[in-house]
Amino acid sequence: MPVSIVPIILLLIVVIILVRCIRIVQQARAYVIEFLGAYKTTWNVGLHFKLPFVERVAKIVTLKEQVADFPPQPVITKDNVTMQIDTVVYFQITDPKLYTYGIEQPMVAIENLSATTLRNIIGDLELDQCLTSRDIINTKMRTILDEATDPWGIKVNRVELKNILPPKEIQNAMEKQMKAERERREAILRAEGEKRAAILEAEGEKESAILRADAKKQQQILEAEGEAEAILKVQRATAEGIRLINEAKPSDAVIKLKAMDAFSAAADGKATKIIIPSEIQSVAGLASGLVEAVKNDIKAEK
Repeated sequence: MPVSIVPIILLLIVVIILVRCIRIVQQARAYVIEFLGAYKTTWNVGLHFKLPFVERVAKIVTLKEQVADFPPQPVITKDNVTMQIDTVVYFQITDPKLYTYGIEQPMVAIENLSATTLRNIIGDLELDQCLTSRDIINTKMRTILDEATDPWGIKVNRVELKNILPPKEIQNAMEKQMKAERERREAILRAEGEKRAAILEAEGEKESAILRADAKKQQQILEAEGEAEAILKVQRATAEGIRLINEAKPSDAVIKLKAMDAFSAAADGKATKIIIPSEIQSVAGLASGLVEAVKNDIKAEK
């Protein structure tokens, strides 16, 4: 190799080393830098340069919120029921230095910590409480995990129970219980519907009877008013007749003839005894005498 090429090669090596020492940190990431094996600083977003051979990037940390889905863990409830529960932990790295040097294998630590915390919480609850108190369990786990992971530079934002799987026998019993509960509610709703229908039918019959009674009452009232009106009109006609008679000033003979008409009308009835006033008797005698006189005149002419 010629001597003139050596400086060029050295220059290329220096340029390559300098280029490799230039680092660009992306958004939502952080670089942990060590100087001769000791922590020096943390690079955030931007262009950075590290000293060759004495500085190195110890860890690249993402600052985004992350999700850890842990496999189901066997837990025992207060009433000695073994269940399988898997959890989902949402966390975010807030301190890259603590995350790098705080604990070895932080994800394994979070998984084991969530499993032990879950067993402690579920151990104080019965099966029914576990199935209906997910929010309470999630809140307790988040609080405990957040406090435990704070020295590791990790903030736990949420913890969710993904699945709660009781034993097969318990599931079958719960399904039967739910079926019986649904049948009970159905029977109650059917009975309430029949009761409501009977009440409506009775109320309808009651209203119908009231309406019929009101109609009959109105009919009787109208009939009574009609009869009273008829009687009133007859009485008015009679009074008007009497008034006209009084205004005409009839003679005694006319009055007696009217009495005879009234007597004839009374005689057409079914009465067995008729009392004849003396005035009518005299008129009747007069009428008989006139009839006999007419008969004698007729015989004489013959």
